[in-house]
Amino acid sequence: MMRGAALVAIAAAIGNLLQGWDNATIAGSVLYIKREFNLQTAPTIEGLIVAMSLIGATVITTFSGPVSDSYGRRPMLIISSVLYFLSGLVMFWAPNVYILLIARLLDGFGIGLAVTLVPVYISETAPPEIRGLLNTLPQFTGCVGMFLSYCMVFGMSLMDSPSWRLMLGVLSIPSIVYFVLTVAYLPESPRWLVSKGRMVEAKRVLQGLRGRDDVSGEMALLVEGLGGGGETSIEEYIIGPANELSDNEQGPEKDQIRLYGTEDGVSWIAKPVTGQSTLGLVSRTGSMANPSTSLMDPMVTLFGSVHENLMDAGGRTSMLFPNFGSMFNMADQGNKIETEDAEAFHRDRSDVSGAESDDNLRSPLLSRQDTDVENPPINSSEQVSGMDIGGGWQLAYKVSDEKGEDGNKKQGGLKRIYLHQENAAASRRGSVLSLIGGDVQVESEFVHASALVSQSALPSKDLITQFSGETENIKPPAAAVAKGPGLADLFEPGVKHALVVGVGIQILQQFSGINGVLYYTPQILQQAGVGVLLANLGIRPDSASLLISGVTTLLMLPSIGVAMRLMDVAGRRSLLLFTLPVLLLSLITLVLGNIISMGSVVHAAISTVSVVVYFCCFVMGFGPIPNILCAEIFPTRVRGVCIAICALTFWIGDIIVTYSLPVMLTSIGLRGVFGIYAIVCTIAWFFVYLKVPETKGMPLEVITQFFAVGAKQGADVTNDQVTQPRA
Repeated sequence: MMRGAALVAIAAAIGNLLQGWDNATIAGSVLYIKREFNLQTAPTIEGLIVAMSLIGATVITTFSGPVSDSYGRRPMLIISSVLYFLSGLVMFWAPNVYILLIARLLDGFGIGLAVTLVPVYISETAPPEIRGLLNTLPQFTGCVGMFLSYCMVFGMSLMDSPSWRLMLGVLSIPSIVYFVLTVAYLPESPRWLVSKGRMVEAKRVLQGLRGRDDVSGEMALLVEGLGGGGETSIEEYIIGPANELSDNEQGPEKDQIRLYGTEDGVSWIAKPVTGQSTLGLVSRTGSMANPSTSLMDPMVTLFGSVHENLMDAGGRTSMLFPNFGSMFNMADQGNKIETEDAEAFHRDRSDVSGAESDDNLRSPLLSRQDTDVENPPINSSEQVSGMDIGGGWQLAYKVSDEKGEDGNKKQGGLKRIYLHQENAAASRRGSVLSLIGGDVQVESEFVHASALVSQSALPSKDLITQFSGETENIKPPAAAVAKGPGLADLFEPGVKHALVVGVGIQILQQFSGINGVLYYTPQILQQAGVGVLLANLGIRPDSASLLISGVTTLLMLPSIGVAMRLMDVAGRRSLLLFTLPVLLLSLITLVLGNIISMGSVVHAAISTVSVVVYFCCFVMGFGPIPNILCAEIFPTRVRGVCIAICALTFWIGDIIVTYSLPVMLTSIGLRGVFGIYAIVCTIAWFFVYLKVPETKGMPLEVITQFFAVGAKQGADVTNDQVTQPRA
């Protein structure tokens, strides 16, 4: 089921392999570039040679988001591979510093497109359950590229006359492979295709990525993702068999959502729970109950309560949605069929399934065989439902009661409901549907489900063709296709809140010093005296630093493997909160190692171990997660523009750190540089703890809806604090 998305993600991540290759190559070759062009006394020019690719990446990033929104993700990745190829050829030829700078600029164009758009592409094609894992692949392939490049540069450094031109020019060879993969193998993002109204193509791509024919639920989700940031509310439902959930138990009959099973006579009713939902708005820890005493962003509390409610059910088969074999559907709130009469439902079912009106819309919800939690069907892969949208979330609809000025019901007054079962242990009040003597016997069974309710982007008439599988007849909102994102969209509360998170974490990532340390690792280790460790083997100091850099990169690969395993289990936020203190400790050790007087061997060993620990922890958390988060938290209609803003922040910070590091090493030394980075890591931990929510396992459209709700909740809390009278 996941194979297609995984293979596509691997192919796309080759773009980051080339970035890693380039990073390591310039880190090694700059030692020889300095000698040929006599740059030992010109650290500014040296920094410019390294930073020129970052300048190119910054320039191209400014346009990459809007252009990719207009022309697609795939063409931009193809252009990236071409730019990599051309830059490699020019660097191989470069007769002087000026041509080398132009080549590095072209290289930066390719890097900027790949680093900005590969995470977006993978997020838009990956299923929610493994999106974190697949989006960690760029970090993994980037480290593979670094390791391979360090091996190559180390081998060349052993020659009598190492050629930096050959080191840099080899980039053209793997870029050809990347070009072939992007042209021949990568499909266009289905979310982008839906945003352009190319529904047939989007459905075909999605079927290939998911490995199944029934993708109607996810197609509906992609269309919903184009809707505006309207009012969103959190509600709670009790779901149970229609003949068991009495009309007077929870909520009036007009608020009921009727759900129909695939077996004759089986129907369920969803009724809203009166009062405030237990999801998010009231934290079990009490922080939301008294928000004025907490510095934590209400957004973080809201997302945290989602995962708190669902974590106990996460490792078991859901009672409500076993084996992803369920399908939600709406029925008009005014529907007149009495579902407790199972025989009448059986007689009318054939008429219902072929209904043509909005008020008579039906579709399968829950098959009898799928309700056996203890013995799920063997062929469960064939039971995948059209209304499952991933991560255990389901998409349902109901018709709103809103009326126009003429007193009639509004056209298109359709509400979408993103539904997720809460803690299974807390929800259960009976036993599941059972099969006795060939008949369906419904025993008491009520399940709590949390829901995000907002205005649907679909007119209700389109749902009939959606459920019948004729996805090509569904059209996304005309306004979204016609004009695309507008400036006003960036000022929606949810989008603004997401931009604060995305821009903030990108700034802190860069000023934690990773790319500065990365580009200059050989020189940092050489200055730390690491050559002493390999002097007895007859290896020159410059070759020794390259060798240890390569070994360091190799050790990073299993660390990224651990991160890939934990990204969708522990989650993004937890990995950041765990790895940032280790980064801080390694930086403090580097500072102390350069303050306390010790032997050269001990000093070199401590410095090497600290750098290795720094890199390994960085690639587990602060390396991949900022790009993963930024690719997840923005709505489809503004994702390209917002990603460009975050990426622009990333590259500007990268330029500042990289360009200034040679000067800082000369002026304040290693201990001063690492001291500054340690302070930034401390600030980053508090920022993550207070501002960054957990997004694991949630469909992209659900994440953006939670941001809309959380932003409103935060605004309400702020207003309450401002208007609260002083004691």
